[in-house]
Amino acid sequence: MEWLKYLILPFVITLVTTPLVIWIAKYIDAYAKINERTIHTKKNIARIGGVAIYVAFMISMTCFMKSDTQIRGMLLGASIMFFGGLIDDLVDLSPKKKFAFQVVASLIVIFYGNITLDKIFLPLGIVIDMGFVSTIVTFFWLTGITNAVNLIDGLDGLADGISLIILVVVASLGVIDNRPDIMHISLILAGSLAAFLIFNFYPAKVFLGDCGALFLGFMIATISLIGFKSSTFITLGVPILMCGVPIVDTLSAIIRRKLSGKKIDEADKNHLHHVLMRKFGHKNTVLILYAVTICSGIVAYIYILNKDIGLLLLFIELVVCEIFLEKTQMIASWFHPMTSIVNFLKMKKENKK
Repeated sequence: MEWLKYLILPFVITLVTTPLVIWIAKYIDAYAKINERTIHTKKNIARIGGVAIYVAFMISMTCFMKSDTQIRGMLLGASIMFFGGLIDDLVDLSPKKKFAFQVVASLIVIFYGNITLDKIFLPLGIVIDMGFVSTIVTFFWLTGITNAVNLIDGLDGLADGISLIILVVVASLGVIDNRPDIMHISLILAGSLAAFLIFNFYPAKVFLGDCGALFLGFMIATISLIGFKSSTFITLGVPILMCGVPIVDTLSAIIRRKLSGKKIDEADKNHLHHVLMRKFGHKNTVLILYAVTICSGIVAYIYILNKDIGLLLLFIELVVCEIFLEKTQMIASWFHPMTSIVNFLKMKKENKK
C-alpha cells in the first residue's frame, strides 16, 4: 500500500490550496469570460485552477522523486508551459505567443531532458527506428497532445476527469512493466486531479484555465515519451488510444475548419463535447466521455496482455468512432466515407440479384 502516499499528499495539498486559488482569483479578478463561444453562464468562476494542481504536483515531486536529467527536463518544460498558460489566463496572449511557450517547453524536454521518441513499436512486432526525424516527431507529439487536452477543456470536469483516467491507466501499465518512475509520476498528478475534480465537476466552482489544461496535456505527452525512451510498455498505439477523445476531437476540428475555410485556431461550437451536449446535456456528456476514455483504457490494458484481442477491440473502437463522426456530421455534412462504402456494396449486391 506504499503507492497510496503518492496519491494522498498531492490530493491533500490540492484540496487545501484550491479554495485559496479561488480566493486569489477573486482578489485579482481572474474570472472566466462569458461570450458566444463559452458554455458556462455563471459569473465569477475562477479561471486559474491549474495553479493548485501545479503547486501540489511540484511539492509532491520534490518529496518523492529523485532528480535526474529527464525529471529536470520534464519539470522545467512543464513549468514553462504552465506559466505560459497562466500569463494567457491573466492577460490573453495571442495564439503565436502562446505557441512560442509551447515551442520553448518542448525544446527543453527534447534537448535538455534528452527525451525523444527514438523508436515506434507497432503491432505484429514491427519496430520503426525514427533516426534523425525523432526530434521533429517528438516536437509534434508534445505540442499535439498538449493542445488536444486543452481543446477538450470546454465542459466542467471534462479535461480534468479524462486526464485523471489516462494517468490511472498509465500508472497501472507502469506496474505491469516494472516502471516505478512512470507509476509514481502518474499517481502524483492523478492525486492532484482527483482533489481538483471535487471543485471542477459540474457545476464547477473553478476552471483549470490554460495554465492547468496546457500543463496537463504537456505532462501526459512527456510521461508517455519517458516510457518510449527506455521501455516498450507504452507503444505508440497505447498513448494514442488513451488520448483518443482529445485526439479525435482535435483532428476533427482541424479538418472541419480547413474544409470550411476557417483558421485552424479559430474557435467554434462543433467540438465533440458540444455535439454530445446538444443531445445529452452538460453533466451526462461529461460522464459519457469519461466512459469512452475508460473503455479506451481497458482496450489499452488488454492490448498489453494480449495483442491479438487488443487489436481486434481497437479495430472495433475505430469503426464505432468513424460511424459517430459521420452520423453527427462533426467534420462536414458530406463526410461519410464508411457509409458510402456500405451503401455501394449493398447496391452492388442488389444489382447482382
